[in-house]
Amino acid sequence: MLQVAVVGSGPSGVYAAQSLVQQDRVPDVRVDVLDRLPCPYGLVRYGVAPDHEKIKSLQNNLRTVLEHDRVRFLGSLEIGPGGLPPARLLGLYHAVVYCVGAATDRRLGVPGEDLPGSYSATEFVSWYSAHPDALAGGYAQDAFVQGVESAVVIGVGNVAVDVARMLVRGAAELLPTDMPDAALGVLAGSGVREVSMVGRRGPSQARFTTKELRELGALPDTEVVVDPAELALDPAYNDPSGLPAASRRNVEVLRGWAEHPARGPARRRLRLRFFLRPVSLTAGAAGRVALTRFERTLPDGRGGVTGSGQYEDIPAQLVLRSVGYRGVPLEGLPFDAGRGTVPHAAGRVLRDGVPSPGEYVAGWIKRGPTGVIGTNRPCSKETVQSLLDDAPALARKQLPEDPLTALQAEGLRPVEWPGWLAIERAEAALGRSLGRGVVKIPDWEGLRAAAREVRG
Repeated sequence: MLQVAVVGSGPSGVYAAQSLVQQDRVPDVRVDVLDRLPCPYGLVRYGVAPDHEKIKSLQNNLRTVLEHDRVRFLGSLEIGPGGLPPARLLGLYHAVVYCVGAATDRRLGVPGEDLPGSYSATEFVSWYSAHPDALAGGYAQDAFVQGVESAVVIGVGNVAVDVARMLVRGAAELLPTDMPDAALGVLAGSGVREVSMVGRRGPSQARFTTKELRELGALPDTEVVVDPAELALDPAYNDPSGLPAASRRNVEVLRGWAEHPARGPARRRLRLRFFLRPVSLTAGAAGRVALTRFERTLPDGRGGVTGSGQYEDIPAQLVLRSVGYRGVPLEGLPFDAGRGTVPHAAGRVLRDGVPSPGEYVAGWIKRGPTGVIGTNRPCSKETVQSLLDDAPALARKQLPEDPLTALQAEGLRPVEWPGWLAIERAEAALGRSLGRGVVKIPDWEGLRAAAREVRG
């Protein structure tokens, strides 16, 4: 029997587990999927916007894998500082596959970035997605939008589109989602009337998908505004035929909004801005961010931009940065600080340039924060192929009969699959009590208490 631990229960981790138990090269593989949280599914649960029900339904596919008779979910297990060291974990399994994602946001690196009212998009997403770390981080429930009339989202990727859309969504549209009740109440009572989504380059280089972009035009009572002069700065705007299909479609959608602006009154306005680079954030009288200064950029002819020396100030009492993610070191594993990834060769962890027996990576910590959810499948499959090639040597290591027994002997009490099912039941009951569908439990204490209510 080959015992494998997969650290991380998001798509890359579950796809790795799936590849391991569905292959026939090594007939008896047992996989424990470990997670720091008592809940599985990673960013599918805590990163996909609550109004994107079709994408969130991917949880059903991931569930099928986690309910396989040779896969076991072990939640509430911290690996690294304050938890189980990687070296100890490797002593309990023949192999360990780390699928821990990219845990931090890239910073803007501009003065005023840490003012009250300036946050990473991930902090905002975690709050409205009920990630327990959001409340543990001390955010007041109304800290994001209280007193906010104008907001700026810096970035033009799908996460930026998500947070901009959530800022202008109405209560009726959010009520059917699994958003926690406190966040729903705050957003429903929000006074945000104008949101500017700003990119430093042009529309042909924006990273959002066309489907996400088009959703903005369908938001009730919201006017989408695009400046034709900013679009025209992009060399590919007048003739997008040479662009990749996705970028070409994006330009066509933006062109439609620019050439045929919406008519009639709207309560909210969403502005899509391009060729503006953030320079500084300035506080108002109350100490909260009040103004974001941008420098106009111009194409440099090589795919980048250069500063023009011309500046524009956009009033904003809320600034959300969405300019990319970055992996963080996991104590006990090597780390390439420049790339924000663990050094590897086809998924094999490299220590001083040499493959470390039994240690593997997949997902963002392997390749960086690139691709969509489906990109994790071939990424995980490559890593699993490397593991299976190494399996004859790995299987010779003597292990405890059951890693879970060894973990419990050390005082650890993981949340197993019945505990997660108890959390699901509690969230369904919470929703019923509020006259809604399923509503997420947003705090560590509530999740842990629910997990203990396991049916006998």
